[in-house]
Amino acid sequence: MSFSFFRFKAKTPVELIRHTRECLQAIRSPPKEGVNGHGDGRGGESRALEKNLEIAKNLLAMKQFLFGDGETEPNLELSHQLTMEACKDDFFSLLIKRLHLLDFEARKDVALVFCSLVRQEINGRQIFLECIEKSSELLDLLLRGYEKPETALNCGTMLRECARYPTLSKYMLESPNFKLFFKYVELSSFDVASDAFQTFKEFLTKHRPIVCNYLSVRYNEFFDLYDKLLSSENYVVRRQSLKLLGEILLDKTNIGVMIKYIGEAQNLRIVMNLLKDSSKNIQYEAFHVFKVFVANPNKPPAIVGILSKNREKLLKFLENFRVDREDEQFEEEKELLMREIEHLPAPSP
Repeated sequence: MSFSFFRFKAKTPVELIRHTRECLQAIRSPPKEGVNGHGDGRGGESRALEKNLEIAKNLLAMKQFLFGDGETEPNLELSHQLTMEACKDDFFSLLIKRLHLLDFEARKDVALVFCSLVRQEINGRQIFLECIEKSSELLDLLLRGYEKPETALNCGTMLRECARYPTLSKYMLESPNFKLFFKYVELSSFDVASDAFQTFKEFLTKHRPIVCNYLSVRYNEFFDLYDKLLSSENYVVRRQSLKLLGEILLDKTNIGVMIKYIGEAQNLRIVMNLLKDSSKNIQYEAFHVFKVFVANPNKPPAIVGILSKNREKLLKFLENFRVDREDEQFEEEKELLMREIEHLPAPSP
């Protein structure tokens, strides 16, 4: 009997979006728990709790439209209607702005619904994706979600979904706000900082031609900021940044960027300092960047000068440098580097 009543009262996609928008507009602060864990029953707090519960129920209904209920398949007509409605009147921008006011499960559901809507195809078109492409504010709102601990991981999930698409990735890289990642990857919360770095990496590796163009145009701006990550006091940041740098430089698409990078003496000094790091893992990642400088057949005079001046120290370091696992490629590369360094001209007096 209750099931039939629920089915009768189920909202349409239009009603769901409209009602959720009204509830979002009505809340300004998260509800506080009272003595029974259900709010203290007073005015605004009671209303906030009521609106939050309504939003949570609506999000659950949206999930059922998109994913089914575990027993029945999703209704394509209704899920398409939901997609179309979600594109109207900046609904998702409002939802992201109010995301920190929702409870834990509701925030998770927002991310699930968002990712599903982006992937949704209607007559061969990704309508919601097109909607985001026209509303750049949404990507910037998601990025700034890292500034609130309660929304950081949800916004990271949605941003990584966006990174799958060239148009959105291009917008994010070209946005003035992209540089905020350099701050977010060093946040004090390990979970948030790690999530931010994962998203940062996605945007810098997913669509190679777009990334190459970004790095070429914003070369100085990007590497000025990136140098700070390489010298971070945070071990995890240093290691992740070094590993990502190696991936970027060794990507054939970025050959122009690589040649410019390995031609600059300051970059070599940074990498050589990292070879001296107390962590073997940092040394190992630095080695894979250092080898690009040494293997370059057209080393500029400044690079040759630094390598020649430090020849004996470098040879001694490489001779004693070991990794904690069998790695034939590493040993072969190390021997090649040693031979290359041995044949460098003597340093100028």
